[in-house]
Amino acid sequence: MPKGTSPDADLSVRPADLERAGAWLAGHGLADVRPTTLLATRLEVRRRARLAASVLLAAFLIAVALTYTGGMVEGSGDRRWSLLVLTALVVGLVLAQSSLDGWVRRVDRRAGATLSRRAAHPVRLGWRTVLGRPRAAFAVATFAGGTALAISTLTLDDSTARYAAVILLVGLCGLAVGVVVQLRHTLTHPVVADDEVSLTADVIMRVEDARVGAAPTAVWSVWSLPVVSVFSTTFGWWNAAWLAFIVLSVIALALIEARTARSAAVARNVMSAP
Repeated sequence: MPKGTSPDADLSVRPADLERAGAWLAGHGLADVRPTTLLATRLEVRRRARLAASVLLAAFLIAVALTYTGGMVEGSGDRRWSLLVLTALVVGLVLAQSSLDGWVRRVDRRAGATLSRRAAHPVRLGWRTVLGRPRAAFAVATFAGGTALAISTLTLDDSTARYAAVILLVGLCGLAVGVVVQLRHTLTHPVVADDEVSLTADVIMRVEDARVGAAPTAVWSVWSLPVVSVFSTTFGWWNAAWLAFIVLSVIALALIEARTARSAAVARNVMSAP
């Protein structure tokens, strides 16, 4: 930090948070940079928010599974009630994710208020920069592929498969909205930096936030719930298509991970832009 800026005086973090911030810097090619409480605060709230988001997603998947299973019980009544419950779960998921994003934004805002001056990125950070075309295309293709398979299943005579497809469609819609909400937060929340190093760290955090939010793990998970249940009744083209969908997605993701620049490299390119 330059002279005249003293965010450390207004923020307090645990020694373990500073150690994690130092390890984070070293892992992104910034081992010679001293971790500050500003950086440690921002990293810690993201760590906690991601942990909470993982718990939230796990709870959502369990609730979806219970809702689906409840609709499959003989004599359980109209399945439309299950769909209403699932819709409420989707709304709750989106609102909870928005709340987590708001928490991160508030912590960043308080951290930024400690800076005596604010820096700005040399170029505008759009989705092409923080997420990248390959990952964006992969995220769209993942949702589109899952949606297409689910819609095609609605034409089958098997009521169990059709019910599973409807459950899947509602879950996919909720996850898609959640991804859009997270990406919007990543692109619009204010810059918290006052020099080149903190600007570089800001870019890295945005890239990592976007990549984590667009990861296909949630889609694979919600896809598996109704499909695995159908295995117990029959093994048809839908099950085979699901397996192929997962395998091809994993291969595509591995290729993207291998061929796209790491978050630190993206940050360096942004900072060197004219």
